[in-house]
Amino acid sequence: QPQTYPKPAWLENAQFYEVYPQSFADSNGDGIGDIPGITGKLDYIAALGCNALWINPCFDSPFKDAGYDVRDYTQVAPRYGTNDDLIVLFEAAHQRDMHVLLDLVPGHTSEEHHWFQASSRPNPAERTTPPPSDGPSRKENTGDLTIAPSEEGAVGEADWGRDQPTNVSNRYIWTDSWIAGGDGLPFIGGETERDGTYILNFFKCQPALNYGFAHPKHPWQKPALGPEALDTCEAMIDVMRFWLSRGADGFRVDMADSLVKHDDDGKPFTIRTWQYIFSQIRPEFPEAAFVAEWGRPYESMQAGFDMDFYLDWRWDGHPNGYNMLLRNTDTPLDHEGDVSYFNADSGTSIAPFLEQYLPQLHDCEQAGGTFNLITCNHDTLRVAQRLTERELKVAYGMLLTMPGCPFLYYGDEIGMRYRSLPTKEGGYVRTGSRTPMQWDADKPNLGFSSAPTESLYLPVDSAADAPTVASEAAREDSLFNWVREVLALRAEQPALASAGGFDVVAAPSDGRAFAYLRTPTDGHAFAHPRTPMDSGEDSGSTADRGDAAGRPLLIAMNPGRGTETVKLPDGLRSDASPILALGSPTISGRTLTLPAQSFAVLG
Repeated sequence: QPQTYPKPAWLENAQFYEVYPQSFADSNGDGIGDIPGITGKLDYIAALGCNALWINPCFDSPFKDAGYDVRDYTQVAPRYGTNDDLIVLFEAAHQRDMHVLLDLVPGHTSEEHHWFQASSRPNPAERTTPPPSDGPSRKENTGDLTIAPSEEGAVGEADWGRDQPTNVSNRYIWTDSWIAGGDGLPFIGGETERDGTYILNFFKCQPALNYGFAHPKHPWQKPALGPEALDTCEAMIDVMRFWLSRGADGFRVDMADSLVKHDDDGKPFTIRTWQYIFSQIRPEFPEAAFVAEWGRPYESMQAGFDMDFYLDWRWDGHPNGYNMLLRNTDTPLDHEGDVSYFNADSGTSIAPFLEQYLPQLHDCEQAGGTFNLITCNHDTLRVAQRLTERELKVAYGMLLTMPGCPFLYYGDEIGMRYRSLPTKEGGYVRTGSRTPMQWDADKPNLGFSSAPTESLYLPVDSAADAPTVASEAAREDSLFNWVREVLALRAEQPALASAGGFDVVAAPSDGRAFAYLRTPTDGHAFAHPRTPMDSGEDSGSTADRGDAAGRPLLIAMNPGRGTETVKLPDGLRSDASPILALGSPTISGRTLTLPAQSFAVLG
């Protein structure tokens, strides 16, 4: 039975903000966002209501896949700054009681990584990398690790913290002939001097790291959890150790389910691989948090992750639950024909979403983890160009009050729009969701950068009505102020904590209403206090929040054009009243009436 580890306590109140570093804030005027730029905006992020960050890859890279092709896991990409800049960011965040997750890409590297360059040499004796000149030693930080022996002796050395060179001949998946196929996996031949082809994970520039095969059937296929696979695990554990020892608070893990090749249904060998990795790293860093890009919590929770994402998936016209909420259409830039729940004209019930969501939420709850909803992310088309501001207010009201840790993508708080742009750094259709943050229309490049416009990483929105933080903060009824209000409510109310109780109250199959009861858990501590923004007062009704603290809360919404009613549940106080409302909902007796496109929190 694999060992289990408690979820870091800080996740109970975590409210995440995802930062795409090259597009958030440029501090040195070169047209590309950077780490000091993020550090300079921490007060903004905190005042918005987020107390945790997820930063997309910031490591050295040739940027053929926007940094998901890592050239050196232990160096910040020069265009973002230095390792010291990232350590300063950690320290500045911690001073504000904020936590920082880095983006870990464990399944593949860049073809320019020194591991791959050494691994591709024709002479096996030369496939080594020298010990590094800096970095914490494994012995210095953790004591000696127990590593399973192989038939030839000990599993290979890690890249740093060792006195001897590391043999990386099997760090990647190489076939044994230059004309061999990949046994159903994508592969590349003719690119190196080594007599073999190599397996890819994604783009041509991303050779797959070797975590083994579930059922090897060729000599070049090494077993999962065998010596070669464990050697790769140890190297990735050292990557984690490198940054956790310098102040990182954990990792979002890219393609976390992709490690072991030809794995069985349910990913049992990949799960066991992660269990091994966590058995080595968690005892050293018990407060580190790990969120998986997996999307199937019944698997990722077994693997040992603290959190999983409900990502936006749509295959061959078949939506997953998240897609049902925000973009249930084959033409995601168009409002017409979209049958997503939050489209006011769709007539769609919340019931199909719940059929997918509730079993997965239950899996997470049983394992003590969280299943997190996102407003959007770097891989997903933004929705502000298709849903109206009112539709987005109702949607974000739900997304930010559900169980788990909410994840707000930068710019979603001001309604930044998706833009059809040529591909940049392997972004393709995703490029339009990665444009520069829009701070202030009175500043060059909307406040993102002082660089000449032609030098920007991506062009800023040139539309006259492009929303900015300055304009939206000044407008009392803006989406920005609504997001602040909802996040502030979540921070203040124990019932809205990550692991707070969740019970569906109303989800009619032939209606538009959705209501659920959130209940405080025993011993819940209050989250950080809200920090007022410099640029205006809050919107919404907050008069009764103090009296409501500690009570169960009813969250109810009606995204449609008609009127809906919800019967108040027995678990709600008889004198419950709105503590946050949109669209003037009313209570008569034990009935809540929800006008068109309304949202309410009762406590």
